[in-house]
Amino acid sequence: MYRYLERRLVDHLREFLRRAYGLEIANIVVEQPPKIEFGEYALPIAFELARKLRKAPRKIAEEIVAGVGVISGFEKFEVAGGGYINVRVSRAELAAELAADRSPAADVPAGKVLVEHSSINPNKAAHIGHLRNAILGDTFVRLLRFAGREVDVQNYVDNTGVQVADVVVGFLHMSPNGGKKSRPEIEALAAAPRFDYVCWDLYARVSQWYEEDKANQQARAQTLHAIEEGNNETAAIADLISVAVLRRHLETMDRLDIEYDFLPRESEILHLHFWDAAFTKLKESGVLTYEAEGKNKGCWIMRRAGTAKSETAESAEDAEIKEEDQKVIVRSNGTVGYVGKDIAYHMWKFGLLGRDFGYRKFYRYPNAHECWISTTDGERDHPHFGDVAEIYNVIDTRQAEAQNTVIEALRGLGHGEAADRYTHFSYEIVALTPRCAAELGYTLSEEDQGRSWIEVSGRKGFGVKADDLLDALIGAAAKEVDTRHPELSAPERSTVATQIAIGALRYFMLKFTKPSVIAFDFKDALSFEGDTGPYAQYAVVRASNIFRKGGFDPEAFCGRDAGGDAASRVSTEDFARHLAGESGNDIWGLWLAAAKTSHIVSQCIATTEPAYLAKHAFQLAQLFNTFYHRYPILTEADEGRKRFLLATAAVVRRELIRVLEAMGITVPPVM
Repeated sequence: MYRYLERRLVDHLREFLRRAYGLEIANIVVEQPPKIEFGEYALPIAFELARKLRKAPRKIAEEIVAGVGVISGFEKFEVAGGGYINVRVSRAELAAELAADRSPAADVPAGKVLVEHSSINPNKAAHIGHLRNAILGDTFVRLLRFAGREVDVQNYVDNTGVQVADVVVGFLHMSPNGGKKSRPEIEALAAAPRFDYVCWDLYARVSQWYEEDKANQQARAQTLHAIEEGNNETAAIADLISVAVLRRHLETMDRLDIEYDFLPRESEILHLHFWDAAFTKLKESGVLTYEAEGKNKGCWIMRRAGTAKSETAESAEDAEIKEEDQKVIVRSNGTVGYVGKDIAYHMWKFGLLGRDFGYRKFYRYPNAHECWISTTDGERDHPHFGDVAEIYNVIDTRQAEAQNTVIEALRGLGHGEAADRYTHFSYEIVALTPRCAAELGYTLSEEDQGRSWIEVSGRKGFGVKADDLLDALIGAAAKEVDTRHPELSAPERSTVATQIAIGALRYFMLKFTKPSVIAFDFKDALSFEGDTGPYAQYAVVRASNIFRKGGFDPEAFCGRDAGGDAASRVSTEDFARHLAGESGNDIWGLWLAAAKTSHIVSQCIATTEPAYLAKHAFQLAQLFNTFYHRYPILTEADEGRKRFLLATAAVVRRELIRVLEAMGITVPPVM
């Protein structure tokens, strides 16, 4: 409701400014007063208008307060200081609407949104860095769906790249048990549990093998060529390995309740000639030019994103690109680089390529949701993917240049609107604290021991595998649950421990803002106190226990379809009485925070920053815990007051559950 009231306030204010001063103000800033007793909104608009109207800000503020008129849902406008306008809502009306779970229909933008996340190379086990990507992406998907958007979730699979080639080299030239492995032997290994762990170790060993003798890298080049060419034994082995590892990735992410709709593979981008179609368009439009001299002689290049064109050039063809500003898209040997294939892929995403994948079912989740994978032919009946209105790519900040190059290619092709709706959802890496690295058995130099964090390296086998982390978190939670709830059956305790552990991990990955490097440490991740997922889960469990002990149904106190809504059980007059004045301010702060869920979700989407949601969950949990200790609800003698307190607990419980669901966190029955 907070979001809708703010919109109503802005609309009325904009109309008044048009009527009174003949001004069209597109963006009206709305702030929050520093103290709740000052009101719910603060308007600094008078300061912005002072120069235009040539009046003192306070005088303008007084005119606005006198002339804006009555606005439904608002109680009072007051001038404060040198020209601020503090705005008070009708607490009783807002509480009644919130309790009944009534809010105006939101304006949902048309068109489907595509969120691409995870995109782990299918050559080894997923690690903690991949978990941050997947949790950020999955949470953003949940936020968009919370806001009413239709979303497709894609996980791009680079199954023809050098990382897969290196693992193939390892199996064919230096396999774990020595000697060359045949295809049947590799198939047997791939069918065993956690094949991705075998590949993790092998990938690190291959990297060392290359360093031992540079001539060994010839095996990489030959293998990579064979994989890209396809229809040969090496390509078949690469496909076998990448598919087996991909299944393990899906199983790992499924433990976190992360699902995908479609898995587009690079092999199909090559074999279905996506790049050929894109290459033709890029050359015809002048986005790509052929370089006849210099270090990039024989290459097809485009201008590196962020570099300026010559002001004297009359056309794209006339604009020479300085050597340092050249981005190679097609190498002199005719092979296309990663960015070129990515341009073709994103043209497909927006429906601009004129080609499509073949599709077949690949993975069925426990809830029966089907995940599809690209193929060269595929099944006739399949969901429609691509042709989307907006794209969000969850990729770490190190890929910023490549992402910007794709965006500039779209602009150069004349698709400026598509480029504007392409968002690089950028974030920083997950590293290890020196203490964590030492706990994992890694040998650290004296210099490393003094660092704040140490970067994960798959080539060195340096990092925390995702499944190992999940197992450790669940094991730690299980010890607590077993001690506190011996009355539960073993399966019940296991389920509770898993919910707590997943809540702890997802919250830990979300509470840091995207530009923050996460220095991972087991002690911090395993903490269940303070600003953590379990702390927020416990607030919901506490609220549920109130209703369980009292024999009440929390749904009866909130929700329009729960046997009569809470607004009829707690009258508007009762809301007004219990939320009035200084005595009602602390409880009103809790109601106001609960009213902000949709507002926070919109903020998270607009800024692509899910950390705001974690902050909101923590604030709600803190405020509720204060309320819980201050007001003994079930022993309250005044029945009207008791209903009001129960309604307060029910509404906060409902909103916390919603917030945690948007974060991918479920609430166990006990803690």
